[in-house]
Amino acid sequence: MYLDVKGHKTYCYTGGKPFDATRPTVVFIHGVLNDHSIWILQTRYFAHHGFNVLAPDLPGHCKSAGEPPRSVEEAADFILALLDAAGVKAAVLVGHSFGSLTALQAAAIAPQRVTRLALLGTAAPMKVSPALLDSALNQPLKAIDMVNTFSHSMLAPPPSSLGPGTWLYGGSKALMRRVLASNAQVNLFHRGFKACDDYTGAEAAMEKVQCPVLFILGKSDSMTLPRMAAPLQTRAKNSRTVLLQAGHQMMTEAPEGVLFALKDFLQP
Repeated sequence: MYLDVKGHKTYCYTGGKPFDATRPTVVFIHGVLNDHSIWILQTRYFAHHGFNVLAPDLPGHCKSAGEPPRSVEEAADFILALLDAAGVKAAVLVGHSFGSLTALQAAAIAPQRVTRLALLGTAAPMKVSPALLDSALNQPLKAIDMVNTFSHSMLAPPPSSLGPGTWLYGGSKALMRRVLASNAQVNLFHRGFKACDDYTGAEAAMEKVQCPVLFILGKSDSMTLPRMAAPLQTRAKNSRTVLLQAGHQMMTEAPEGVLFALKDFLQP
C-alpha cells in the first residue's frame, strides 16, 4: 500500500494482508541498497499470524518518493513519521544493518512508540572502509560485487534451504543493482554507506531505549562482525542475542532462523 509521509508517496509492503491499525504492528526497515523485498518470508509470516506489517521502501528507493536519508537521524525521523501516517501509536521495529541503526535511533527518540526492538547485523560504530566508500561513490557496480562477497558466507544455500537453483550471491547483486538504478539523481549506495559511517550516536541511543531488545547476528558476518555489537549489547537494559550460521545477508542465508528468532521474541 501507499502512504503519504511528509508529503511524499511512500510504498509499504503489508505481507499480502490489508492493513488494520487496530492490530499490533511490526515495521521492517531495510539496509543500504535493499528494499522491502529483503523481508519477504518474515513479513508474510507475521501478516498471516495476527500482526500488521509495514515494510517500507525508504524515501527515494524503488517505489517510494522523497529525498533519500542523508543520516541515520533523518531515517529515524522518517520511520516515526511513517507511524503517524499509518495511524499507529506504537510498534515493533525490526531493522537490518543501516536499518538497525535507524530502528535504534527511532527507539531512542520516541521510546514510548517502540514496544520491542530487533537489530540484525548491527554494529557500534558501523564504520565503512575508505576504499569501500570511494568505490561506492565512483565505481558502484564494482562495490556491489565487493559487498556481496563480504555479505555472504556461502555462494548458494544448502539444498533444503530455498530450493534447487537458488543463487544467493547473484540474487543479492541483482537486487542492489535494481535499487541503485531506481534513483538517477542520488547515488543511494554512497549516501547510505556514508550515513552508516557518520553515525556516532548508537551507544547513547541504546542508553535511552526502554523496550526489550533482540540482537540477531551472523556467526560468519564479515560486514558487521558479531563482536562489533558488544557496545550495544552491554548497554541494552533487557536483551537477548541469537547467533545464526549465516553472513550479513542473514534474511536470505538463514531465513527460517531469522523468522524463528523474531517469532520467539514477539510471543506475548
